[in-house]
Amino acid sequence: MFDMNQLQSLLSTMQKQMQELESSAQDSIHTAKSGGGLVSVSINGAGEVVDISIDDSLLEDKDSLQILLISALNDAYKNVENSKKSQALNLLGGLNPFQKS
Repeated sequence: MFDMNQLQSLLSTMQKQMQELESSAQDSIHTAKSGGGLVSVSINGAGEVVDISIDDSLLEDKDSLQILLISALNDAYKNVENSKKSQALNLLGGLNPFQKS
């Protein structure tokens, strides 16, 4: 038989775990580099850029700097999203809702 109290307890526990994951994710830092390390970008788990490092050799080459900066930012954001998905999968006990059948 279906027990509403058990379901509410389960949902409450999952909500608490998601809040803890979100909090710990904000504390994590994801760094991506492009151009062999000429550009480095660090983003926290909340998706906020916390550091950018640009090699001095790129300061005279605006086009290359833009390309490498975009690449590093995109990679760092992908790392944040992959980390969130991984943490969510761990919370679900390995059940992967993102996997195609």
